[in-house]
Amino acid sequence: MSAANGQMTLDRGRDGQLRGHAEWVAAEFARRASAGQLDLPLPGHGRTNDRWKALAALAAEDLSLARLAEGHADAVAILSELDGPTPAAGSRWGVWAAQPPGPSLSARPAAATWLLNGVKQYCSGAYTCTDVLVTAAAPDGPRLFAVSTRDLSPIPGTWPATGMAASDTLNVEFGSITAIPVGLPGDYTARPGFAHGGAGVAACWFGGACAIGQTLLNAAARRDLGPHATAHLGRVDLAVTTARTALDKAAAEIDGDPGDLKGAARIRTLRVKAIAEAVATEVMDCVGRALGAGPLCHDEAHSRRVADLTVYVRQHHAEKSLAELGSLIAQAGAPW
Repeated sequence: MSAANGQMTLDRGRDGQLRGHAEWVAAEFARRASAGQLDLPLPGHGRTNDRWKALAALAAEDLSLARLAEGHADAVAILSELDGPTPAAGSRWGVWAAQPPGPSLSARPAAATWLLNGVKQYCSGAYTCTDVLVTAAAPDGPRLFAVSTRDLSPIPGTWPATGMAASDTLNVEFGSITAIPVGLPGDYTARPGFAHGGAGVAACWFGGACAIGQTLLNAAARRDLGPHATAHLGRVDLAVTTARTALDKAAAEIDGDPGDLKGAARIRTLRVKAIAEAVATEVMDCVGRALGAGPLCHDEAHSRRVADLTVYVRQHHAEKSLAELGSLIAQAGAPW
């Protein structure tokens, strides 16, 4: 910011930096999808932990990139579980299933196809995805549809936030868009994979928390931080170790019971997401208390991670999810 003739003018370099990062994320998403680097093991097929480690590594690199990759990997798993169309080589898929208050999407049958109308909110990869799975209200109940993005209309300006700015998340308008139904009404949420996929996002939060914690670890390697900051590093270690242990345990349980015959999937997912959200929040707090404003003001990558993770973990529904977990535990008990 500079002063000229008594007036303040903004430095536009920051806008260019944001655009450059978004362009990098879009290009990397496309490159890695084309190279098959986002073809992750399916959940419940014996390598769920490998899937989550890959997502965590992507999140440690960049949370917006991980958000797009996680959506693509989730879509591929859903299509496999519900016998949907086979993704074309190099295609980039997303899952648009948020249902917040406000505009919504409806579906109606038309001859041999279905048509979607309305507005879908929180659509990550609005411009960068080639295809998406999207939920909509249909006359026979809630349904999931596969849609090409070529005729969709993202609505500019519907994601003014700094956090996750490069995730290409916008509201998208559907105007009589042809769609392919995937599964029957209610199948999207009724399948065991819905809970398994929901747990996978916790791996992204964990990866982002590890990258933020690394800033404190790097600082400790360079200089004596004093006892208080070092204590915060100890708290970070305990937090990320807790999350890693919870993810390892959850992945093993999913591979041991992919069809959820024990009925434990929903409780498991609520637990692991709550743990990952709490750990991410604690790590951001610890690093901020230990290092002060310096990294937030002068380390662009660190400040972006903090802004991104702050937004990303709000995909967890806080007390609403904890209340659901508490109700399920009250009914089923818990082997503490």
